Amino acid sequence: MHKWYDEEYEFTVEVTGFVRGNKTERYCRNGEEIGDTYKCTYGCPVNQDGEGICSKSMMMLYPLMEAVRSGGDLENLGGDDKYTKTIVCPDGCVMFKLTVKPLGNENFHKGAYWDYPDE
Repeated sequence: MHKWYDEEYEFTVEVTGFVRGNKTERYCRNGEEIGDTYKCTYGCPVNQDGEGICSKSMMMLYPLMEAVRSGGDLENLGGDDKYTKTIVCPDGCVMFKLTVKPLGNENFHKGAYWDYPDE
């Protein structure tokens, strides 16, 4: 992989709790534990061991990440403020906190980074 574009945002996703109970066994298939942290810029979030976040949870996170990349405010989507929002996984088991850090880089589309390879 050759990452050539410096993204605008860094996303951190932290496991903050469980909807019911206090352990992951026989509850969360991905094995999420309170305090687990995942990070990414554009790709899918991974933890310090290189393990990826639950694919079902990524379905919930992706639209929020795209909203921020498009200039959106997470508070308008029920977030605590512009750059933080708590979500619950689609299985109704795990609570995550999404935190966004602006990196100060130019927007991919406004900066005209998109181009067709054959033109």
